[in-house]
Amino acid sequence: MQRRLLGLGLSGLLLAPRLARASTTVRVMTSGAFTAPYQILGPRFEAATGHRLATALGPSMGQAPDAIPQRLARGEVADVVILARGSLDALVRAGHVRPGSEVDLVHSAIAMAVRAGTPHPRIGTVEEFRQTLLNAASIGYSSSASGVYLSTELFARLGITEQMAGKARQFPRWVGREVANGVVELGFQQTSELLPIPGIEIVGPLPAPIQRVTTFSAGIGTRSEQPEAAQALIRFLAAPAAHQTIREAGLDPASA
Repeated sequence: MQRRLLGLGLSGLLLAPRLARASTTVRVMTSGAFTAPYQILGPRFEAATGHRLATALGPSMGQAPDAIPQRLARGEVADVVILARGSLDALVRAGHVRPGSEVDLVHSAIAMAVRAGTPHPRIGTVEEFRQTLLNAASIGYSSSASGVYLSTELFARLGITEQMAGKARQFPRWVGREVANGVVELGFQQTSELLPIPGIEIVGPLPAPIQRVTTFSAGIGTRSEQPEAAQALIRFLAAPAAHQTIREAGLDPASA
């Protein structure tokens, strides 16, 4: 009897570490701007915690079927959502994200890219930037935060809305790919979304007076079935240990 109890006790000790690291699936919806660091930090989180991440990518805004607000409105469940802060706040108001769970992760700037090996137009000043847009044969921008800014605010601010109407095109996700393939001459998107794309060169960020820096933040979905694991992931992504990876992706850590 004592031997049996001893055996059960040893079995319990051997099982304890596994139970402590029991695998939980955390469902994540993230927008493109945070994809590059997430693809590195996500596996690190899995290795450190034993949790598994199930990830869906989509824009922060817009009517595309894969846009994060559209997914949640259809009833899709997410434990963690990562997107532009303005869109996250709207999801809180709509009841899709838990109030008080919001954490700012990164600040992201918009950059311009051209096909690799082609001349780099001058965009150091607002006037140079404006003239570059007027001279370009075609322009591409995203359907998310950066593209919304260009198409609804910046073109009008520069007084070139009519000139852009015939040559500026919106793309659902990776604008850099359209530049690399020669579909458009100039491409605009968050720096972190342009950096990973082969076949393009980043000319530089928009001039400071017309730059739009967007904060991307995380929150816990109201229908989350794994709120503790979701909170652990958000803490992991916002921790100082993640800052170097975030900077290498062309972003600035919000907590730095």
